[in-house]
Amino acid sequence: MQTHYIEKEIKYTGRELSPHWIYKNFHILGDAIVAFVGEVEVNLSEMVDIEDVINVEPIYSKKMLNFIIECFDFKLEQMVWAQRLFVSIIKETLESYGFFVKRDGDDLFYDNRKLSVSIATKSITSCLIHTALNIIKEGAPVSASDLSEIGVTDIRKFAEDIMQRFKLEAESIKMATYKVRGLN
Repeated sequence: MQTHYIEKEIKYTGRELSPHWIYKNFHILGDAIVAFVGEVEVNLSEMVDIEDVINVEPIYSKKMLNFIIECFDFKLEQMVWAQRLFVSIIKETLESYGFFVKRDGDDLFYDNRKLSVSIATKSITSCLIHTALNIIKEGAPVSASDLSEIGVTDIRKFAEDIMQRFKLEAESIKMATYKVRGLN
């Protein structure tokens, strides 16, 4: 699992959640996780979550910390498991910083207000996750919280901590599969 923090701001529209987006834009081939900051505006036409489309719930935030994860040997159900693990790692990271957040499935809440968005999906060649955390909550279409009100000020360090924890977890899972003897 390769990691990369992208310095430039990128507006996330949903089109970035596509196969080989990481490779085409940042020359990172294979399983990877990248993080970047930027405005998030996902119109219904670009929504992957059909429930959000049915409920007419587009996504908007003036500024979010975005993560895109791409894995090539996963089925969709495995990627949803990875998504839940990733969101749990974000929760654990926030708690290691001294901040308590609640996790409900793939969503994080602070003070009963939504802090994150997350979706896992499958493409023709890989499975993908987009998870994002509000940096600025103003303008969000739901009751939202953000990282600045929680007290996270060094966004890059926070993002790199999360990516490193996820990378170590992925490596540990691989090692766990290598060390066991198969049964007849």
